[in-house]
Amino acid sequence: MLDRAEVDALFPSDLPEVAHWEQRYPPRQLPADAAVTRFCPSPTGSLHLGGVFVALLDRALARQSDGRYLVRVEDTDQEREVAGAAREFDRAFEHFGLTPDEAAGTGAYGPYLQSERAQIYLSHVRELLRAGRAYPCFATKEELAALTDEQRAAKLPTGYYGRWAPWRDAEAELVRARLAAGEPYVVRFRSPGEAAGRVSYTDVIRGTITADDNRNDVVILKSSANALRLPTYHFAHAVDDHLMRVSLVVRGDEWISSVPVHLQLFDALGFERIPYAHVAPLMKQDGKAKRKLSKRKDPEAAIEYYIAGGYPTDAVLYYLRGLANGRLAELPLDQALAEPLRLSECGVAGPLVDLVRLEDIAADLIATMSNEAILAAVLDWAGVYDAELAAAIEGNRERVLRALDIERVGVANPRKDLRKWSDFRAVYGYFLPELFELVSDPADPRLGGLPAEVVQALATDFLAGYQHVNDSDAWFEQIRSAATANRFAASPKEYKADKESYVGSTKEAAQIFRVLLTGSNRSPAFHLVTQALGEPETRRRLSAVLDA
Repeated sequence: MLDRAEVDALFPSDLPEVAHWEQRYPPRQLPADAAVTRFCPSPTGSLHLGGVFVALLDRALARQSDGRYLVRVEDTDQEREVAGAAREFDRAFEHFGLTPDEAAGTGAYGPYLQSERAQIYLSHVRELLRAGRAYPCFATKEELAALTDEQRAAKLPTGYYGRWAPWRDAEAELVRARLAAGEPYVVRFRSPGEAAGRVSYTDVIRGTITADDNRNDVVILKSSANALRLPTYHFAHAVDDHLMRVSLVVRGDEWISSVPVHLQLFDALGFERIPYAHVAPLMKQDGKAKRKLSKRKDPEAAIEYYIAGGYPTDAVLYYLRGLANGRLAELPLDQALAEPLRLSECGVAGPLVDLVRLEDIAADLIATMSNEAILAAVLDWAGVYDAELAAAIEGNRERVLRALDIERVGVANPRKDLRKWSDFRAVYGYFLPELFELVSDPADPRLGGLPAEVVQALATDFLAGYQHVNDSDAWFEQIRSAATANRFAASPKEYKADKESYVGSTKEAAQIFRVLLTGSNRSPAFHLVTQALGEPETRRRLSAVLDA
């Protein structure tokens, strides 16, 4: 074991003592039951829907208890860091209204990027080395691989422990010699765990958990060959959670197996243990089986899927809250968003992500929104993801508002075919002249295969007497008049009885006008569509086949 002077020589001479950090980050002055929570994304990839699920819990638990919610970016794995990932986190938090009370740029317990907290970690690593609770390890990657191979051959648990930890009890002279030679080393935690030891702790969601105690001498400080000495997650999170005065850690259940080593680190550092709440992962139905929602396999696992798709924010939040606490899924949206979330109601089985259910929720929500609110939301979305649509809407605001009235305003069961903002082009795009492709070919197959001259004659006669009326019966009577003048039977039954005398029925004639107006065989009632379009645009579309 190195003496204090030798340990201190491994660190900058001006490195503060641990007491300095305790004074700089004093206990928070909050109500006794206030929760201080943190969400800690790693910028090694896009944000997972499960991350927003945990962040939603973190924020709600802090806010409803008059506590604090902070975001700390865990960027110590800099080799795997993805450029722009941290900015994506900020954008996602803002989009879903999950902005933290404290984060990079705000808050008295920062920095909130782990890469900027190197001095803090070094002070605490030095303290463990001084106390003999940590030690330098010079084992190379090749030596570690050889040890693992031996353990596997002997059918023993792999890891750095016991006789498989050659530097744990190395002679001080050998350590000094390696240091003097400038050989790179990591700092390992001297685990107090025993081979057959067991540990029990209380998980806030899962109750008492008993597991094998940790006996691995885990790395707590990465290689001295690195220009920036950064810790591993295990060590950094313990130091940060203590100094940021976090009082509740909510995280995914993949960390359950790491709890024994985390508890050892808290004890060795002299910190009070912080309660953990391990959340079950979001799941996906895959055939007859369920599996974890995967960013590699499932596009809907990435939070950008929901932002780029234009899912209404409140619909997503309502849906996630319902996954967390089932009782909320049965409440009206506004009430469910205001109700407290409870860890005691979080299940231990992973909730199933069902996009059909989410889209139903979104459709119900959009059906209750005012035209102006929908227009604003679509413009916000399109301004980023569909510039052509945004420009077309800006040039046709009144027409869009009239189109949104159709079968939505003043009816008992408003239409629900708009489920997300990216649907707007498909559902309402035909109302926008800049986006609508005129049906100018009288032989277009959408027109039912009728002879081109019949289609043109029908359109000509209809336009000759067209009245721009806002009445369904009057509008259809105009179709009937033009149709009967052009050898269309008054009804499908009449046409079926004497096909030689007719080219079709008024049903086929109506479909011609529907396609000319909307480009589709399905649409709302003619008088509603044409009132939204306006008379000039209606005439332009109906006359397009006459120029062929």
